[in-house]
Amino acid sequence: MIQVGVAYATSIEQAWHEVNVHMGATVREVIEESRILDQFPDINLKKQKVGIFGKVVELDTMVSNGDRVEIYRAIIIDPEVLEPRQYRLRKMDIVIERGSGAPGEVKISKRKD
Repeated sequence: MIQVGVAYATSIEQAWHEVNVHMGATVREVIEESRILDQFPDINLKKQKVGIFGKVVELDTMVSNGDRVEIYRAIIIDPEVLEPRQYRLRKMDIVIERGSGAPGEVKISKRKD
């Protein structure tokens, strides 16, 4: 048996579950074994991304002893808050692009004309 943690957070609540699973268990099996889906019935594994230590992985990825499985949720930004920030960044010729790694990762660079 190996020990794996499962982490999930909403805007108001955080959860951490440790489970013992068989060697070769997948991310999906760990999540199901943790019973975190009972605690947060709004989690939709068909739509939400999952990861191990901040790196996005597929549900069929095998876990290792000590891994931290994370269930990511969409971050919703209020357009009224975002627009003034975007305007200020455009004035400074700064470009923000979505990164290719962990959820929420961004690349910030000076605009090239």
